[in-house]
This record gives sequence, C-alpha cells and structure tokens, in this order.
Amino acid sequence: MGCGQRESPKRGWAVWVTGLPASGKSTVTAALLRRLEARGVYAEVLESDRLRQVLTPQATYSEAERDQFYRAMVYIGELLSRNGVNVIFDATGNRRAYREAARRVIPEFIEVYVKCPLDIAMRRDLKGIYAKARRGNSSTVPGVQSIYEEPSQPEVTVESNELSADEAADRILQALVERGLVPGR
Repeated sequence: MGCGQRESPKRGWAVWVTGLPASGKSTVTAALLRRLEARGVYAEVLESDRLRQVLTPQATYSEAERDQFYRAMVYIGELLSRNGVNVIFDATGNRRAYREAARRVIPEFIEVYVKCPLDIAMRRDLKGIYAKARRGNSSTVPGVQSIYEEPSQPEVTVESNELSADEAADRILQALVERGLVPGR
C-alpha cells in the first residue's frame, strides 16, 4: 500500500425491514437486534422516524421530500456498510425504488417485508398516523392516501398478524445465516 492508502474493511450487510406504518417493523427490528447481539454481531439501525428528526425536522412527507429523504438514508446505509458496519433500515420506504436503490449499492442486501393487513395496522397505530389521515390532518399516509408498493421479491416475508416478533426475527436471522453473513450456531 502506498502512502495515505488504507486497507478497506470487510463490507457490512444491510437488511431493509419494510411494511405499512404500524405493521410491526420496529418491534421485529428490535427482536432481530437482540438475536444478533447475542451472537456477537452488531448492526446500526437507521430508523426513519429518528433520522427524519435530523434530515427533515419539519417533515411534510411530500413526494419530493420523501425522494430526498430516502436518497439520504440509502447513502448513509451504503456508507456505513462500505466501512464494515452492518445496517438495518427500519423504514416504510413506501416506493420500491427506494429499497431497490439500496439493493443496487449494497452488495449484501436482504429485503424483509413485514406484511400486515391495513385494518390491523390501523388498530395497532400508537403514533396516531392513521387517525390523522382520517381527520384530514395528513394527506400522505402510505396505504391510505399515498401508495405503498409491496416488495416484488423480498428475501423474507413475515405475516405480522400470524407470527410473533421473535418468530419473525428468527426467520430473518436464518436468512442471514444461510447467506453466510452471520455465523450459525
């Protein structure tokens, strides 16, 4: 190696946990994180609500703003993974194009679809997202006024109304093990 050059670290992998708002993405992500940490595997969670506080603190959720937000989120995920950090995207990513952008730039990428019927997501909604849509206080809720494009070929699909978060996390972990990204037991 020449002066000023350094060896690149082993690339990290990425898992994008997608689904409707209130489908159970964050709960599944937390269960997956616990399982990974128990194996000595660490990942950075890019959670859309927390990242929005930094990137778009006065979020309007317009299509243009979402495009910009998800471009930034994918860039951060790619930057982390390129530098050896495993990444879990905990984000609706309502357009396939957002998730496909991450797939294109992160070689070891797994898309997880937390499938949940809209009526169940609406009942689970602790943040009041769907209630705001019903009252007319929000006009961009994915699955209601804005489109949510289901993944066309996710590596893992979990039915959140049929599986517990722990069972869903076990399925995701198994996919990571099968790809050789996480050591098996």
